Amino acid sequence: MKRIITIAAAAAIATSTALAGDIYVSLSTGAKKNAGNKEAPLKNLWHALQKAEDGDTIYLAEGVYPGNAKCNWFLIDKAVSIVGGYSPDFATRDPLVHRTMFQPLNENNDKKGTGLGIFTIQFDMARPAPKGVNMVFDGLIFDDGQAQSYHPVKGKPEGVETGMWLEPPAKGDTPFPSSKRYLVHSATANRIEGDITFRNCLFLNAGNIAMNINWFKGKVVMENNVFCNNLMVGANVYSSNQQQGAVEWTFKNNTVLFTWSRTSELSDMGFGIRTTENVTSVVEDNILGLNVLTGWDNTKGNDKKKSITMDGNVFFLNRQSDAQMTKSPSVVKVTVDEFEDDIEDNYGVESAQDNVALTDPAVFKDRINADFLNAFLSMKYSETATMNAGSLNAFRQALGLPQHGTIVSKVDMFGNRYPLEDALKLFGAMDGKGAQAIK
Repeated sequence: MKRIITIAAAAAIATSTALAGDIYVSLSTGAKKNAGNKEAPLKNLWHALQKAEDGDTIYLAEGVYPGNAKCNWFLIDKAVSIVGGYSPDFATRDPLVHRTMFQPLNENNDKKGTGLGIFTIQFDMARPAPKGVNMVFDGLIFDDGQAQSYHPVKGKPEGVETGMWLEPPAKGDTPFPSSKRYLVHSATANRIEGDITFRNCLFLNAGNIAMNINWFKGKVVMENNVFCNNLMVGANVYSSNQQQGAVEWTFKNNTVLFTWSRTSELSDMGFGIRTTENVTSVVEDNILGLNVLTGWDNTKGNDKKKSITMDGNVFFLNRQSDAQMTKSPSVVKVTVDEFEDDIEDNYGVESAQDNVALTDPAVFKDRINADFLNAFLSMKYSETATMNAGSLNAFRQALGLPQHGTIVSKVDMFGNRYPLEDALKLFGAMDGKGAQAIK
């Protein structure tokens, strides 16, 4: 039977769709049975995501939003936008005052399920992937520091609020091991076509890469965000499309500080950002500093399949180098003053203009936590190897076999939790560079 829709019915459907385009959520004033409009908001984000359709915008009032049954994560399986920073009545917006927060607790780590990120963008493969999308995430605070496990005394410098971060399955005084999830993860399997933007957000204390985005076709924009105290990488974008240039990544006016290595040996990863193949990367006017290995890593993928613009960025106090490139079979470490001469027109880099070292550290006075910074700058790593001199090793030595022994490593700090209040002060630290004050 053919479905016949009258003009009046069609008009009613159109009106309903228009009204459903905006969904309001407030933890303090909302209710599950509400209509989801400004006057009667829903209470929980996960419920709004269930009700939403492609193209809808969800507006979030202040509060710390848990997942369904406090699962610590949210499944985003529709092309929606999420905008935070509103007062409970939605009369005013200021993301740093009316904080819309995602701050999971360690006591709920056993409920984390299959979500790889606090926001897991994973579309249903059973339905056609949406095209022409324009997803925006604005004014959100992600802080996974309360979900991590820290040693109560080891690697705890004076004035720093926790000991060192503990790799699972180890745990300190907490019920469960650390969360190793991303803060935002977009799955490789997604075949979305369109644009996605992250703006005016804070990404803090991740036990994994803070922003791990796989995109199929379109633009990925990260603008005016702070990435602070995350493991492995602050932000990277991968193309799940083998067509070169199908994905364009713009990374502009972000501040990326204190990215830690994969482990406490401080030798593997620890990159502010990472550029990859089949992605056109435009990196401009950012601050990339105090990263354990390097501010910018460009060793991932084939340089011939890259197109990188790296202009107007500020680098400072990255522990090994400001940037690193692959020159087979070696990795080349580069300081910012060498960019124009050594990397422009090489390594997939089209432009590397006006990048500078920080000349006025005073811009960060009272903005970076002083105790944390002092401990980071003073941090030392040491290894002691001890061979077993017993009869077993004597026998192995006689046969030309490797000796058995132990290696004891010691580091002054590693991934210690960074205070939320100090991370928020990083917005607006330097005029024109890095994350600016949110307007």
